[in-house]
Amino acid sequence: MAEQKAVKELVKALSQSKIVLSGDVTDDVLEGIDISLLASKLEEGSDGSTLRIVSAITIKATIDELKAVKMPLPIEVLRSSDFNPIAAEYDASYAINSKASERAEGTTNDFVVYFRDRLRRIKGIIEEHRKDAFGLLQSIENMKGFADGREMSIVGIVTSKMTTRNGNLMVIIEDDTAEARVIFTNGTSSFAKALFGKATNLVNDEVIAVKGKKAGALLIANEILLPDVPIKNRKEIKEDLAIGFMSDVHVGSKMFLEKNFNRVIQWLNGETFEGKYKDLAGKIKYIMIAGDVADGIGIYPDQQDNLAILDIYLQYKKLFEILENIPDYIHVFMIPGNHDAVQRAEPQPPLGLDIIKDFKRDNIHIMSNPSYVTLNGIDILSYHGTSLDSMIASIPGLSYAQPEKAMIEVLKRRHLSPIYGGNIIVPSKNDNLVIDKVPDILHMGHIHKNGISNYHGVDIINSGTWQSRTDYQIRQGHIPSPCILPVYEMRTRNIVSMDFSSEAQ
Repeated sequence: MAEQKAVKELVKALSQSKIVLSGDVTDDVLEGIDISLLASKLEEGSDGSTLRIVSAITIKATIDELKAVKMPLPIEVLRSSDFNPIAAEYDASYAINSKASERAEGTTNDFVVYFRDRLRRIKGIIEEHRKDAFGLLQSIENMKGFADGREMSIVGIVTSKMTTRNGNLMVIIEDDTAEARVIFTNGTSSFAKALFGKATNLVNDEVIAVKGKKAGALLIANEILLPDVPIKNRKEIKEDLAIGFMSDVHVGSKMFLEKNFNRVIQWLNGETFEGKYKDLAGKIKYIMIAGDVADGIGIYPDQQDNLAILDIYLQYKKLFEILENIPDYIHVFMIPGNHDAVQRAEPQPPLGLDIIKDFKRDNIHIMSNPSYVTLNGIDILSYHGTSLDSMIASIPGLSYAQPEKAMIEVLKRRHLSPIYGGNIIVPSKNDNLVIDKVPDILHMGHIHKNGISNYHGVDIINSGTWQSRTDYQIRQGHIPSPCILPVYEMRTRNIVSMDFSSEAQ
């Protein structure tokens, strides 16, 4: 007989209660249901003191109960008869670039390979775009051959920073040859204060270049350089089309704001809400969704108490039923997030075939996290944004109230997740979170707070959420901004924040 893995998992989940399974319970009976949720439901009917045997019939009835009452009915949306969208007159022009990471072999050397690739690639960015400011970048090992007082420039990965007894800041950086102790003096001049402040904002594992004078085993810094992004020239787009940006939909959560989300779908079909923004709706040719499209199962303790749909497959079924009402001339590009049914470690692969097998629409594109997408010549880098948590915690002045500022700090470092360990990253032979190509738009979510800015010609968009305030956010004092849809007009680069949080538009 084949190994009954699901049965064993359920037996283990029920091990603390006096519930046992009868012999007719098999993996076939348990197919497609979350075992932890099923165990919790079964334990509701047990007092914990009396032995209880449950049969396959009871299991099936419990599974049906979990599914039946939790699946909201789909809506039916019809396009308004007087709605003639200009976007329907254009063919979609898009290209997707989702790089797959080459998996490591599971050894400690994998970390060395991973960070060497990060160092090599970001060092190349610094040398290509910023070498005029720093000149020749020496290896750290070469410091030994320089006389004291000699000025030199080095590049490496920040491994730690600490305040010295006299109030200066020591930053340890290393390359593949050696490590260096770099001192940033806490001086009184405006230059010294600015340099010291910049050094204070350094985070572990980012790649930087430093210029300074050698003093024994130390380098006294007089300049610091992040890889940063060059100022981008504005692209001329002839088509008067638009892109809608979404993230953190959390279908399956009791706090998913389904009515508000469906009003976006109605608006895309020509429902104008008191006559406003009808022309804008007709311009939308593309929609970007930056992850956490479903609320998932078992993401955090006691999540089942906050779920309206207790089956992960039904969560995605509900999502796709909603997306089916988007007009077919609009192309949707969707990446996963930390709540979705893929591996937690980044980069994340696209949603698996078992999730999307019953949903086939040529205008819905399932991508990895992160992904580059080019739409009518505009380059968009879409990343869920899990690393924003560690960036906000590590850099003074950042907060959840202004996610766009944290996104700019990510962009300056040319890496989507600079702090290793801030979120889960499995070492691979190539670090595909490096921002090799500077996008026209950087799009993220995760924070549940809308934020819009521009940095060096790159438009920064955090597209907020479609979930109401959670208990966790209340405890953290974090106030989200749900139901706001940023719409990017491609020809003018104007961004309109559509507010679907109330009945009025």
